[in-house]
Amino acid sequence: MGEIEDGEADHITTDVQGQKCALVCECTAPESVSGKDNLPFLNSVLKNPVCKLYRFPTSDNKWMRIREQMSESILSFHIPKELISLHIKEDLCRNQEIKELGELSPHWDNLRKNVLTHCDQMVNMYQDILTELSKETGSSFKSSSSKGEKTLEFVPINLHLQRMQVHSPHLKDALYDVITVGAPAAHFQGFKNGGLRKLLHRFETERRNTGYQFIYYSPENTAKAKEVLSNINQLQPLIATHADLLLNSASQHSPDSLKNSLKMLSEKDRVWANVGKSLNCIIAMVDKLIERDGGSEGSGGNNDGEKEPSLTDAIPSHPREDWYEQLYPLILTLKDCMGEVVNRAKQSLTFVLLQELAYSLPQCLMLTLRRDIVFSQALAGLVCGFIIKLQTSLYDPGFLQQLHTVGLIVQYEGLLSTYSDEIGMLEDMAVGISDLKKVAFKIIEAKSNDVLPVITGRREHYVVEVKLPARMFESLPLQIKEGQLLHVYPVLFNVGINEQQTLAERFGDVSLQESINQENFELLQEYYKIFMEKMPPDYISHFQEQNDLKALLENLLQNIQSKKRKNVEIMWLAATICRKLNGIRFTCCKSAKDRTSMSVTLEQCSILRDEHQLHKDFFIRALDCMRRLWYEDDAGLINELGRRIPSFSFDWNGFRRNGTSSCLYLW
Repeated sequence: MGEIEDGEADHITTDVQGQKCALVCECTAPESVSGKDNLPFLNSVLKNPVCKLYRFPTSDNKWMRIREQMSESILSFHIPKELISLHIKEDLCRNQEIKELGELSPHWDNLRKNVLTHCDQMVNMYQDILTELSKETGSSFKSSSSKGEKTLEFVPINLHLQRMQVHSPHLKDALYDVITVGAPAAHFQGFKNGGLRKLLHRFETERRNTGYQFIYYSPENTAKAKEVLSNINQLQPLIATHADLLLNSASQHSPDSLKNSLKMLSEKDRVWANVGKSLNCIIAMVDKLIERDGGSEGSGGNNDGEKEPSLTDAIPSHPREDWYEQLYPLILTLKDCMGEVVNRAKQSLTFVLLQELAYSLPQCLMLTLRRDIVFSQALAGLVCGFIIKLQTSLYDPGFLQQLHTVGLIVQYEGLLSTYSDEIGMLEDMAVGISDLKKVAFKIIEAKSNDVLPVITGRREHYVVEVKLPARMFESLPLQIKEGQLLHVYPVLFNVGINEQQTLAERFGDVSLQESINQENFELLQEYYKIFMEKMPPDYISHFQEQNDLKALLENLLQNIQSKKRKNVEIMWLAATICRKLNGIRFTCCKSAKDRTSMSVTLEQCSILRDEHQLHKDFFIRALDCMRRLWYEDDAGLINELGRRIPSFSFDWNGFRRNGTSSCLYLW
């Protein structure tokens, strides 16, 4: 092969001409990821790569070379620690605001004490978990055997990058990445009462039907109130800044500058009565000052640039400080009014939260905990996938334009059954992935060797700051360099594939899977429409010549609505659409081992066949080469996946007797 790295061939076979050739090579990769990936940026996120090299014949009897690599990600622990720290900060602030509500009636005061007791317990628990996670300095991923450990609840299971690099004699080198991770779910909390999707629906139904006499605020209204408060908090320092600029213009006695500063101040949020009145007083005073001094420089005079004699005689001269002195008390009043608005908004929202918590303890806090856990696992995988996608597409102008103009599609392939505990896992996973819509990315220039991402925000909205080294940062479009937020569009398609799904389809209920697939198809279709509307016509024209996405979407919809059992065509079509839309691919099952590895290896071999002309007689052999650790309960999976490939055959007894190789899933 000419590319064997510290290893020897572990399979020798006969090629199509009857000659001996190295088919598979084990290799030990160097400490850092090799080739183009040998960058501090990526090496700070990935570690412990395990590699294999393959050589397979093409349909015209030439050779393609494949490098398969699996890497761990230190973000498995870094992201949960960042997120838990934010939760602690947010909850401490909320508790303090509840304490500062002032004097309440005995009834509400007792409720406040009860809420604070429970909330303080939650904060203490989060602090304990954060302390335990900080002690984790060994492995960079959580194994499946640890999924039930309380201290590791926030950490995703088996988060890895699965990468296939193809060197083909016909096409340019190609790179295919899939992030593999266990389905985001609260395993320690259990699934006796279902997962988040069911629990949240039941919680809201009970709240609407409760006999308690209090004002009901829907989750949508509460979220909107929090969003308004967040906007107010951002607006307050902005108004203060513009007010100070106005005073600075007044001290310089510059009419034009004064007008510009006033215009900027007037544009910010005149929706509150007191703030509006205060602003009107400032506007009137500015008009009076400019009119008194004869307007802006060069205006109000004759052709010689001199003022009219009558106007000059009527207005006495004033020192430059006079403008500042006239405006200063009005600016103070404006700031005081704005501060009062913010305080009242905080108190109102705090009272809403007090009611929300008071009548649903401890159920509300337990749901918050479960949702935080699931979201943390999902976010760790998303950040890992985003950073890897950014690095591999950094010099692709089309992708970068798509990133800041449209956003990034993130497609999750779920392999969970709709039977027993896995129903709860799927319900957790569906909510956790949907919650990723609250996340936006911002790319900043790294000012030191620390390029680990930083998370800011609160539960309603998060911003992940991805740090790039200066050389990489400078290659970005101006919009991204200026800090434009980059949004993601997460979608989930699930097809239960193991023997438990057979039971579910014969004796149980698959409506959850059907609902999830239909809902997420609509989200994917919405992204496609935005993509077609916002991307430039020349790019769309070139894009459509190579990708018949409309036909793929129609085919996907037909398969979703067909109600065919174990319809793996859904997975294949969704993955293909994601790749053609420059998206991030995830594959998930319960622990990201057996079903995940079977799906990923089939996908890789299908890509070699469809995109790189893998010889038809070598499809099964290539598939066998990428598989090593199969378990007997996956026989049904292999048979189901094989139905879409006419030439697929599988000798399970032969496999058990002889064994085969794997796709590096070495748990």
